[in-house]
Amino acid sequence: MLLAEMIARAPISTPLSEWLSQALEYSGLSQSALAERLDAAVSKKVDRSTINKMVMGKRAISAEELLHISEITGFEVPGEEPATKTIAIAGAVGAGARVPVFDAYMKGDGPQVECPPGLSPHGIVAVEVVGDSMAPVYGAGDLLFYSRDTHEGVPDDVVGHICVAEDEDGMGWVKQVKAGDEPGLFHLISLNPGANTMWNKRLRWAARVRLAWPADLARKV
Repeated sequence: MLLAEMIARAPISTPLSEWLSQALEYSGLSQSALAERLDAAVSKKVDRSTINKMVMGKRAISAEELLHISEITGFEVPGEEPATKTIAIAGAVGAGARVPVFDAYMKGDGPQVECPPGLSPHGIVAVEVVGDSMAPVYGAGDLLFYSRDTHEGVPDDVVGHICVAEDEDGMGWVKQVKAGDEPGLFHLISLNPGANTMWNKRLRWAARVRLAWPADLARKV
């Protein structure tokens, strides 16, 4: 569906300013963080004051901006058709909370799962929990959904949260990412109390887990 058609279907009772507020709350991003990412994605200059004006309804949100905000926040474009949407499962996370890292995010092939309610499929990928190495936080068969920007690095707004991350050796992990003892280093806190914390690791990238979906609710396609 064309973006213009999706916008045309947006209900009048949900102004785009209200939708933007909901998208910010859903993603946990600050206005400044959204402005920085949106500015890098669109042709027009965007700063924190621009986002504030959008939220206040004092500045229109263009079709291009709407699409990118949806991709950045993981929040659905208003009025999107209720047709079945799916998300690719990139791999499994098991012993030691280690993820086989490969770029299913770009290809979008492989196993698919129906997109959970309230989550946009744009730019989202999932990993499946195997075994009990992540208990009691996550169980076998649970799906962890995360979004990854095309650029490398660790955005400031993911620090302190549970993330899917790739270290400098190409190994993937699901850990709570905290700032390390020096710039560019990070502590990776294990979800399982019996597992070891990884101290002062360099990361290629980290992406915040946006949703944990229980195994009994996941519908694979």
